[in-house]
Amino acid sequence: MPSTNAVQQQPVILFDGVCNFCNGTVNFLLKQDKKKRFRFAALQSEAGQALLAQYGLSKENLDTFILVDNGKVYRRSTAALRVGSNLPWYWQWTQAFRIVPPFIRDGVYNFIARNRYKWFGKKKTCMLPAPGMQSRYL
Repeated sequence: MPSTNAVQQQPVILFDGVCNFCNGTVNFLLKQDKKKRFRFAALQSEAGQALLAQYGLSKENLDTFILVDNGKVYRRSTAALRVGSNLPWYWQWTQAFRIVPPFIRDGVYNFIARNRYKWFGKKKTCMLPAPGMQSRYL
């Protein structure tokens, strides 16, 4: 299990490790996160399951994007917007979606989450980190 200090020092993104769309998103974030601010853990991994337990989150509900930052948990569209706010300047336009009420943002998020396997497919096992990226994963 990752230490509490490690989680507090760097925000951690929890994602569905068998989802092709989610893995694509993580690969995108790895490239865009020039300051290497974020670390990653698949929800299905030992580290991911430990963080879910640590924060009292369901270990079975794997259809959400979770950000753990400074001991706080953010989910779905709010997590995505918080991550986006830490990306390079050319992604800051995404912050305009903060004016959309969370129930609408999360409604769109939930629709995509429900259909992600059908639209993008899934793997049988979690992806392995690319060479040189292992330190970014818990």
